[in-house]
Amino acid sequence: MADFIVVGVSVRSGSPTALRWAADEARRRRCGLVAVRAWRAPRPPSAPGGHPPAVSRDVPGAFAAAEEKLSADVAEALGPDAKIECRVIKGTPVSVLLKESEGALMLVLDAPRRTDLTANTLLAHRLMYHVGCPVVVMPPALTLPGPGRAARIGKEVGTRIAKAAASAGRPGIRMPRQS
Repeated sequence: MADFIVVGVSVRSGSPTALRWAADEARRRRCGLVAVRAWRAPRPPSAPGGHPPAVSRDVPGAFAAAEEKLSADVAEALGPDAKIECRVIKGTPVSVLLKESEGALMLVLDAPRRTDLTANTLLAHRLMYHVGCPVVVMPPALTLPGPGRAARIGKEVGTRIAKAAASAGRPGIRMPRQS
């Protein structure tokens, strides 16, 4: 029987909500927790004219930096004393999470940043049909930040302008009340 939960940790967000939820679930189930991040080597620089580039890439250094970043993201979300195994694995997010979640109790993912399904297929959607364990996806309301102050003010100003334009030149006509 599986005795660990796998958390896919995003490079962009660090997946703090998914990490906290998975840590709570691992405590409840008394099982291990594994934070996984997919990593790809940086592309080699190119040079015009077919000459080799003057700059070389430091693949081991980039891998070490990715490991440090994952540890920092986990420590920020769960604290420095968190008992969690961190793994940075070379590959695409789908292939890495499929392999690492074999035999796991569940796979936990943060909410996707993009909700435009026509642009690209979401990671969670692609994993659900191929992974051999339950997939838990954090809801965007818990993960993604709400609208900022500027967005709230902009919405209010836009609403007032629309109301003013709708009633301009029509004395006595009022906008219908919205509840």
